[in-house]
Amino acid sequence: MNLRLRRRMVPLYVAAVLQGFGLWVPIEKLFMNEIGFDAASVGLMAAAYAALVPIVEIPSGILADRWSRRGVLILAAVAMFGSTVIGGLSTNVVTYIVAALVLAFYFAMYSGTMDSIVYDTVLEETGDSDAFQKQLGRVRVVESCALVASALLGGWLASLTSPRLTYFLTLPFLALSVVAYLRFREPQLHKAREATSVRDQITLTYRTLLRRGQLLPIVALTVLTALILQVVIEFGPLWLLALSASAVVYGPFWAGVMSSFGVGGLIAGRLRLDRPAPFALVVGLMLLASLTLVTSRSLLLISAAQVVLAILVVVVGIYVARLLHDGIPSEVRAGVASGVGALSWIAFLPFALTFGVVSKSNGVHTAGWMIVGAVVLVAVALVAVTLRRVPAEPEAEPALVPIEAGQPS
Repeated sequence: MNLRLRRRMVPLYVAAVLQGFGLWVPIEKLFMNEIGFDAASVGLMAAAYAALVPIVEIPSGILADRWSRRGVLILAAVAMFGSTVIGGLSTNVVTYIVAALVLAFYFAMYSGTMDSIVYDTVLEETGDSDAFQKQLGRVRVVESCALVASALLGGWLASLTSPRLTYFLTLPFLALSVVAYLRFREPQLHKAREATSVRDQITLTYRTLLRRGQLLPIVALTVLTALILQVVIEFGPLWLLALSASAVVYGPFWAGVMSSFGVGGLIAGRLRLDRPAPFALVVGLMLLASLTLVTSRSLLLISAAQVVLAILVVVVGIYVARLLHDGIPSEVRAGVASGVGALSWIAFLPFALTFGVVSKSNGVHTAGWMIVGAVVLVAVALVAVTLRRVPAEPEAEPALVPIEAGQPS
């Protein structure tokens, strides 16, 4: 491992730990249930922020490419801080949905920007992308450690005090994450070319996202893996509600789900999904886990299935993230990655609404068949990606047009 790269990444690791330390996250569904949510309104809330994220995501990615990726990550931390304050003060469904809409800004600004800043840091320090999967995996590991620790502590604190208090105890960690981001030295590869007009930047971003046929299977797989992971995170606790699990169970359950980011991050750098045996193992386990969600009434099996499914989705997601970033130029990297994230949220919107309605009318186990269908589509898309790999070197793109003197940007 490149020692300079590891040292340079430390502030980013610290920021990811602090930002991932959400004491309210494991008991969110329990708190929402206390203030009047049911399965349908959970779906409505998820759909509300899923509708907002795509609107913000691409502009935030372009802002990261043109201004500062570190700056956009700081704005993401500020958005999460505001969302946590509003959430903790909420006493009804409407107010909490407002908190979720503010959280949408965090999702929009964080996802594609974090991946892009990691990729370009690796490229700037080592000259190639070989270490990207390991470094992104390490980010997922530290995020997972924070999520697991906060899940266990948050569930315990909620049982001793109240779910509402966990929101306010999270705020100091979010404030400190901003300090950690300020200590990180941002890569400058995306600023290597001359200044360009906003119009040309937007044009190249959309052209790269929509018109490069080799990227389409990768984009589809990225969207599907993000969709499944978001469904597990957003709706997974509904199985606990359906099985009448006690409040103390939510902490360990959520810790298990959050540990999937770390375990998946560790596995991702070592598993070759372009080979038949690992491919068959991953797909087979994903199918088995998803089918468990619709057939089992055991709390232990349901929890284990969600953890396994989340781990494997993280593994596939990191593998595909490298292929995606290998295929796009640095100056539009965050914009394109954010565009793919926007497509993921667009897909999640109708899925969340439908899942919520089906869960309310027919039960969450029946709604689980939607997850099974998504897993089948992942298997198909993964086959397409492995059969049609994007070259390691990005194809030449038309250069962005420099801004001439006096030309507006």
